[in-house]
Amino acid sequence: MVIAALKEMPRNANQLASDLELDYKTIRHHLRVLLKNGIITPTGNGYGTVYFLSSSVNESYPLFREIWKKIGKNKKSKK
Repeated sequence: MVIAALKEMPRNANQLASDLELDYKTIRHHLRVLLKNGIITPTGNGYGTVYFLSSSVNESYPLFREIWKKIGKNKKSKK
């Protein structure tokens, strides 16, 4: 998950793609969505842009994890 990876350590798109074993274009898509919704904050320009969690997400990360765990359990129980 992109958000958990950025919580662990800020990264650029290429690092995220490599670390999460996902296609670079897929990562770029998710980064655009997260940026649009204020979830992440960029620093730098172009290829070297590094992404961090926004301060509001970083502060409420424990609540995010709690909600994510409940969503994951619901998905598993529907199978």
